[in-house]
Parts: sequence; C-alpha cells; structure tokens
Amino acid sequence: MKHILKIASFVMLVATLASCAGGGQSNQSTDLKKDSLEKSVREYVYPLPSSFEVTEMLNRIEAAYILGLSNPASNVDKYFTAKSQALNLGVYSADLSYASTYNQKQETVEFMNASKKLIEKLDITAALDPQILENIEKNLENKDELVNLITNSFYDTYEYLNKNERTSVSMLVLAGSWTEALYIATHITEDTFNNREMVKIILDQKEPLVKLMAILAENTTDVDVQSVLEDLKDVHSIFMQVETGSITESQVKAIAEKIAIVREKFIS
Repeated sequence: MKHILKIASFVMLVATLASCAGGGQSNQSTDLKKDSLEKSVREYVYPLPSSFEVTEMLNRIEAAYILGLSNPASNVDKYFTAKSQALNLGVYSADLSYASTYNQKQETVEFMNASKKLIEKLDITAALDPQILENIEKNLENKDELVNLITNSFYDTYEYLNKNERTSVSMLVLAGSWTEALYIATHITEDTFNNREMVKIILDQKEPLVKLMAILAENTTDVDVQSVLEDLKDVHSIFMQVETGSITESQVKAIAEKIAIVREKFIS
C-alpha cells in the first residue's frame, strides 16, 4: 500500500505540474502545489516486503502460532552493541508482526516494549510516535488498525534512520527483520516441504533476499554491514540455485538450516 500511495502521489504531482506549465501559472503557484503534494510522499520507501506480509501469508494458510518460536522479549537486555541492537530491532519487528497477525495480545505488547527499548538504546526515539504503545494497547482487539499502526512504525523508523545518516543501522534492521521472518516461515512446521503453500512462501523470499544483498553490498564500508552480508551469503547461494517456481526438498531443508544458524548468531 505504501508503494501504491507513493506511485499515485507521484503521478498526481507530475500531472499537476504539467497542468500548471500548460496553463502558464506562476512558478510560485507551482512550487506551492509541489510542496503540498510532496508532504504525502515518503522520501525513503521501505525497500522490502514488510514482515507482516510473510506472517499474514502464514496466518492465511492457517499455519499455527508457535509459542517460543520468536526471540524472547526478555533477551532485549543482553544486546549491548549497536550492531546487536539494530539486528534485533529488526528481529523483534518480525516477531511483533507474527504476534499481532495471530492476535497474540500479550506477546504483541511484549515485543513492542522490547522494540522501544532498543530504539532508546540506539538513540532514535524521535523515529517513534510517543503515543505508539498507548495506541497499540487501545487497538489490541482491532487487528486492521493494529497492523496499520505497527507497519507505519516500521516505515517511520526506516525513513528516520536514512534521513539522519544512520543508513548502516537501517540496513541491519532490515537484515534482522528479513532473517527472522524467513526463520519463522521455515520453522513453523516440521512438514514444510509437503505443504505447497508453505513452499511458495519460502520461494517468495528469493527476490527480497536478492534486493537485501544488493542494498547491503552498497554499504560495506561499514564493518557491521559487511559482516552481516557475509553471514547471509550461504543462504543467498542456496536461493540462487533455486529455479523459478520450483524448489527441491533438499533446498528447503538447506535454507531452513542455514537461516537458523544466521538467526542464532543474530540473537545470541
């Protein structure tokens, strides 16, 4: 939806400017209209499908919610480095998506609190709406509004980080979120390969991974980003062997094993 709104707003902007130019209106009028329209367009678009899209697919095919599959919220106090804090902000964003998608109210609040702690440790509290926790608690019974609140918080955090020259942090958050979402998808059942819909969900993660690796590769002057890029190379290598629309049982198992190793490294 964010991408659709951005495209629609851009089309409106172009159409308005073209109309102004054709009608001979003043540059001042054009600039005012441009400024007004640009307020509704995000400067930094979240580059990957959000973890909500993965967990919503799991929910739609009626995969069960597995207690203990997520990174425990209590682990938040053991992350002391900026790298571990950023990675696990991403991990908890996926866990938050998972819990809220399945209407797990207590877990939703716990993961939001854990995320807030990491945001404070990273000194990016300005990225978060100060009313977010209160609004989430008010909407625990309203899934659509809850998803909207949490998704917007993802986009706001990503945009804030990039606007404030914290690009490396935003890359680590993205990597943590994608890794946790794939970990959940590959470990939600022991019979993954025999469920066609589950297999499709895993297949659908190839393109986001390719994009994620490209984004990380553009920021390898940061040693933390470089190390995460290295961590994901084995998973990327397996996905590159996967043919379009087809994946073998051994490939599914290999992806599950490799992503578990990466995820364990991130959350330890």
